[in-house]
Amino acid sequence: MYRVTVRGHAMVAHSLPDPFFGPAQALHGATYVVEATFSGRELDAHGTVIDIGAAGDALGAVLADLNYRNLDEHPAFTGKLSTTEVIARHIADRLLDGPLTAGLCKLDVVLREHPDAWAGYSVDLDDSATSPDGV
Repeated sequence: MYRVTVRGHAMVAHSLPDPFFGPAQALHGATYVVEATFSGRELDAHGTVIDIGAAGDALGAVLADLNYRNLDEHPAFTGKLSTTEVIARHIADRLLDGPLTAGLCKLDVVLREHPDAWAGYSVDLDDSATSPDGV
């Protein structure tokens, strides 16, 4: 399997208002280093999994919508706790909304919130799937 990874970052504010999260219940900031890995079983006619520039631009566009935002006020997170895992799913879903999925078999998104702590979300794709739900 072949893969291409691009990286970016987003600085956000959010709160996790549930006693489970202890001090993170209060509004706080986080700087996420975000990696998106696009995987394919075969290379395209150009010898690539994906155009690395297009992948970087797509990730940058998704992160621009989150950067310097309070996720408590972001419409995508209304009624949701904006945990690192939930944010990773949001980023993956947004990347899959674009034209970059042709020929891919997997997308992995990892958010690193600390050098020693990260979370992510993976989507297995097949040639017939046009969305994470196969629709």
